[in-house]
Amino acid sequence: MANVKAQMSNVPQGKWRVPLLDLAAQHKALRAEFLTAIEQVLDSQRFVLGPEVDALEREVAQLSSARYGIGCASGSDALLLALMALDIKPGDEVVTTPFSFFATAGAIVRLGARPVFADIDPQTYTLDAILAGAAITERSRAIIPVHLYGQCADMDALLTISRAKGLPLIEDAAQAIGAKIGDRTAGSMGLIGCLSFYPSKNLGGAGDGGMLLTSDENLRDRLRRLRVHGGATEYHHDEVGINSRLDALQAALLRVKLRSLERWSEQRRKNAARYAGFFREVHLDFELIPPFTPPAIVHVYHQYVVRVPGMRNELMTHLREGGIESRVYYPVPLHLQPCFNYLGYRAGEFPEAERAASETLALPCYPELTEEQQDYVMEGLASFRPR
Repeated sequence: MANVKAQMSNVPQGKWRVPLLDLAAQHKALRAEFLTAIEQVLDSQRFVLGPEVDALEREVAQLSSARYGIGCASGSDALLLALMALDIKPGDEVVTTPFSFFATAGAIVRLGARPVFADIDPQTYTLDAILAGAAITERSRAIIPVHLYGQCADMDALLTISRAKGLPLIEDAAQAIGAKIGDRTAGSMGLIGCLSFYPSKNLGGAGDGGMLLTSDENLRDRLRRLRVHGGATEYHHDEVGINSRLDALQAALLRVKLRSLERWSEQRRKNAARYAGFFREVHLDFELIPPFTPPAIVHVYHQYVVRVPGMRNELMTHLREGGIESRVYYPVPLHLQPCFNYLGYRAGEFPEAERAASETLALPCYPELTEEQQDYVMEGLASFRPR
């Protein structure tokens, strides 16, 4: 490994020697295929929905072990459309996690419903099924677990609760395309699954995009209507929907990338395994807890997240000075976001989510990360000396 201390002063301010994600490297490898795909869409002049979107829907549904895919404008819209299709309305409650990207709770609030939070499992950072069950009331209408960082939530326990309580389960699988529990794939286990194609995702486009997954034919048809203003045919509207159509250009680019997704996921797992080996073999002068993956889980490592109790920010500064980018996902739990003050939650109500927010740190793990770059990251970790 390189001596990171000796090189720290040579890294220009703001220039990453090891970025958290390198989309340029991915683009360079596929540039010719992207240009061909773009030209084909331009020649067809079919820019919204159309055959490219139809093909992507089929391919992603097959990958995800679902019968149907319904393309939409973003992962955030996928969550909103899923809730709309389940007739979530003002006064309803939806049980979910406080430790997620904002859109998970934002979609609930957009419909006038109330997010009811339950704390997370401290090892997986996903919704604690026992606590989720305890949060259900007579006003509960759905459950939304989040497959965080590329790892599935405890779906067996959550589906048991879902069936016992008669509540539909929506999977927020925005970070987990291709992740599995045994032979079951993220997005196909609940009634509806929601994917995001935001550029930084494992399967990311050149802008926003999303998809819903379901094996229910009636839900498929309703979701298709809802994404085009609620109309089954042009100018004839059965209900009020939204404008959330997936662009053909995005679909064409995503179809190119989809062919490499499993290879990329496997490389992410290899990078994660190299980190794990390093943590087993090297003594660090501070406590660092690597991610925990239950045996049946196939993780896709959208993020490789470690826990650093008591000195997370100090370690981030040290890495940044060496030109190593890291990031916190997420620094403020949803129940403590100012816009949700009206829900009445207080600091301390969800201690595991709050502890994760103060201790977790994502390290570079993207598929194009070279061994040299990863060695540099590990040397940076090994050279950290807490004050």
